[in-house]
Amino acid sequence: MSSLDALIQQFTKLPGIGPRSARRMVLQLVRKKEQLMHPLIIAMQHAMEHLQTCTVCGNLDSQNPCAICTDDRRDASILCVVEDLADLWAIERSRMFKGRYHVLGGTLSAIDGRGPEAIAIPALLRRAQSREIVEVILATNATVEGQTTAHYIMDRLSDSNVKISQLAQGIPIGGELDYLDDGTLGAAIKARLSF
Repeated sequence: MSSLDALIQQFTKLPGIGPRSARRMVLQLVRKKEQLMHPLIIAMQHAMEHLQTCTVCGNLDSQNPCAICTDDRRDASILCVVEDLADLWAIERSRMFKGRYHVLGGTLSAIDGRGPEAIAIPALLRRAQSREIVEVILATNATVEGQTTAHYIMDRLSDSNVKISQLAQGIPIGGELDYLDDGTLGAAIKARLSF
């Protein structure tokens, strides 16, 4: 396999990129090696060497704990629970949430054999039981798995002194946070409801 074919094949492994798109991207990179390919290689190498998962919340950053967890301007008493990093990034884009996060790393799924131990639910329960946490916002996706996960967490936290809320209605059933526009997501955070 040629270097060009190997590069195209690597691009097709990325979500949403088929063979045609991969070929176009690679062709552009090859045509503009110094302006595009070289900086991309440097950025990817830097990310590979420095990005790490935050041991507190599950975010990705070049520092551990991450910049969100160490930001004193953020409200440490409010914890927003999301399924994955894309959801955290979507909420951050709205600029409406000023608390901290907990990334589950997936959802509960009996069909796929994913129980609470397979995702970061035990760590969430430990964090939520600290005296610092006053509210837990369940910002799971409006899918069957997301809602099942939210209900499980709500049940596990029902005896705690923590207020449990969820994002307001208006997010379409079956919708995913990463695909919502910033205004809709911001309004959903502002109008969150008790769970």
